[in-house]
Amino acid sequence: MASTKRRVAVKPSSRMHGGPPPVRPLDRVSIRLEAGCTIGIVGESGCWKSTLARPLVGLGAPTSSTVAIAEEMLGSPDLPPAPQLARLAELVFQDPYSSLKPSLSVEQVLTAALQVDLLVGRGGRRGRALELLEMVPLSKRFAAHYPYKLSGGQAQRAAVARALAVQPKVMVLDEPTYALDVSVRAEIMELLIRLQDELGLSYVFVSHDLAMVRHISDQIVVMYLGRVVEHGPYQQVLDESLHPYTRALASAALVADPAITGGLRDTATSSRSTASSSVLAPGCPYQPRCSLAEEICLNEHPALQCLRPEHAAACHIAARQSGVRTQS
Repeated sequence: MASTKRRVAVKPSSRMHGGPPPVRPLDRVSIRLEAGCTIGIVGESGCWKSTLARPLVGLGAPTSSTVAIAEEMLGSPDLPPAPQLARLAELVFQDPYSSLKPSLSVEQVLTAALQVDLLVGRGGRRGRALELLEMVPLSKRFAAHYPYKLSGGQAQRAAVARALAVQPKVMVLDEPTYALDVSVRAEIMELLIRLQDELGLSYVFVSHDLAMVRHISDQIVVMYLGRVVEHGPYQQVLDESLHPYTRALASAALVADPAITGGLRDTATSSRSTASSSVLAPGCPYQPRCSLAEEICLNEHPALQCLRPEHAAACHIAARQSGVRTQS
């Protein structure tokens, strides 16, 4: 099967004026997405999941990375994306209204997207816009509606239609159901699964909702403070977690008792404020929160390494328990 490669990493900047090196939002992050598959990116608020999503679609040039789709280079520090390649990946935002211009009707939003690279001639744009609405599905009457007249679910469907207009190979979905009611979330998820089957799309699904990620993903990447701490098939990562942080996330998602989940939630809210000290420390960034931490965790940063077939984790303890020699 042809593969779709998406690799992102951020090169640490040099120290200036003798001060401490800056925090690296994304450090040595590399993902590979197979064509027609979904990779889920999970983690708490502050782990820079959304920061990863933006360079994948050409929003913000990476300082040191490559992004490629089907062997076509989409972006690198020295190579701005060509227009015909930039449209190979589209982003669906958490807030659908942010991708729908308030002064344009839904039809105008879609026809404007269709003008990219002259994908459809002027005479065929309205017909194609109506086809896109049918795909999501929204009835033709919504073509004349402005965004403020749409419910959250309707607006997200229109946003998905706008993303489909340029015929992308990859769709990056950044918390696409976060602001929706539970019943509407299920409808949007079923829509995304159907579109993937019909169009052969590849998805990067960014979310903190493990239930949603489990429902749609083939592979899962767990991020903590800008680094990948575990990745592999969804069932192994969520049900047979190797990293203690992944186990904490899965446990918090399975129970609703604040006495159990409160500790994880409280530390999640401050993860950005503690990022500097954790990331710049020589050891494992997660060790201040880890009940299993040992001396090696304080002094050596664990490398991400394969501990089971197709299942990798960055943890000294997990490596030892798996009988794999730990790397730093």
